[in-house]
Amino acid sequence: MEHQATMEKLIALAKRRGFIYQGSEIYGGLAGTYDYGPLGTALKNNIKNLWWKMFVDGRDDMYGMDAAVLMNGRVWETTGHVAGFADPLVECTKCKKRFRADQIPDRTKCPECGGALGSERQFNMMLSTRVGAMEDSSSVSYLRPETAQGMFVNFKNVVDSFHPKLPFGMGQVGKAFRNEITPRDFIFRLRELEQMEIEYFVRPEDWERAFEEWRVAMGEWLKAVGIDTSRVHEVDIAPEDLAHYSKRTIDFEFEYPFGQKELYGLAYRTDFDLGSHTKASSVDLSYIEEDGTRFMPHVIEPSFGVDRTVLAVMLSAYAEDELGGGGRTYLKFHPRVAPVKAAVFPLMKNKPELVAKAREVYQALKAEIPQVMWDDNGNVGKRYRRQDEIGTPFCITVDFDTLGENADLKDTITLRDRDTGEQRRVPVSELIEIIKKSIR
Repeated sequence: MEHQATMEKLIALAKRRGFIYQGSEIYGGLAGTYDYGPLGTALKNNIKNLWWKMFVDGRDDMYGMDAAVLMNGRVWETTGHVAGFADPLVECTKCKKRFRADQIPDRTKCPECGGALGSERQFNMMLSTRVGAMEDSSSVSYLRPETAQGMFVNFKNVVDSFHPKLPFGMGQVGKAFRNEITPRDFIFRLRELEQMEIEYFVRPEDWERAFEEWRVAMGEWLKAVGIDTSRVHEVDIAPEDLAHYSKRTIDFEFEYPFGQKELYGLAYRTDFDLGSHTKASSVDLSYIEEDGTRFMPHVIEPSFGVDRTVLAVMLSAYAEDELGGGGRTYLKFHPRVAPVKAAVFPLMKNKPELVAKAREVYQALKAEIPQVMWDDNGNVGKRYRRQDEIGTPFCITVDFDTLGENADLKDTITLRDRDTGEQRRVPVSELIEIIKKSIR
């Protein structure tokens, strides 16, 4: 019987197996920051590459962007971030700890020490910095709190360079920074995060059709990346709770161990951003049709958090069961996002002829599929358990039959399936195609 992960179990596995570490851990850490280890980096890159393939390279109406993290401070004044990108903050009068007022059950009592809480105030979440040698107001800039504005301010550049016809979109993957009052729940709420965002420009009268198309596309993405769709809920945000730029927003919420919370968002931003930047910069960001008609396009914004995707994928993949007479923990990643696609073993590492043949198989496979691991540490059973725990879909064992001890099985290997534990003999010549087919 499979079991869902608790956060404690997942965090322990993530550290033990090199997925995710606490940021600056040897110095006591820094709240709201985490470092991705070798396997976490591979998982994250696989997710980002799949997203880019599905939503940018896989479409004819998308243009990729990589805008700078630092932007002219006027960008954030124009969009309302300087004045209004804030969360409600309260401070304990006794222990002096600070909390988001909307995340504590009792608004009058400190959740840490029980002391009285002070009055609520708004706390701006943007991280400010200075650019250049001057120490005056002209040098103030911000680490961007979202990637979206880098696409909006480049709208005219893309139109002038590529002359796209509506509808078309711009996609970007990049870092964003938010000075969260109380970062929490592992990599769910961070001060340094990564986003995968799209700004899709449409004629004003076409927004509802485009919104629905992207809603469906986001549902297809959930399946493609291996998120358990039975734990995902689409929530239409009430009009009174919409962001100031939005006329309609759907949150895709995931059932995390700590509650049902936002995973992705789909927003209809109208022409708020292009219109605001046109007014503030005095640069016309309207679109001109072939017949000379000029208007301000409206925008559909599908927004995906990379870190939240990693968390949802790991929680969806986590499983415990009984196999071979003992309990095991494994991650049932879809092969296309698994950080290691296959592991190659020699049956015994003290037999040079087995090691040499296994190395030959390993090198041939790795030349075609880079995310392949060599493992000769411990007995084969322990290697299986270790590979299961990091989510490796296939284990490949080179044994004496491979070398020709049984003439009928020469140049075949044992291929083991992670999820079922089933093993079968497969010709070495078919290995590459079997693994490639699984990750398409």
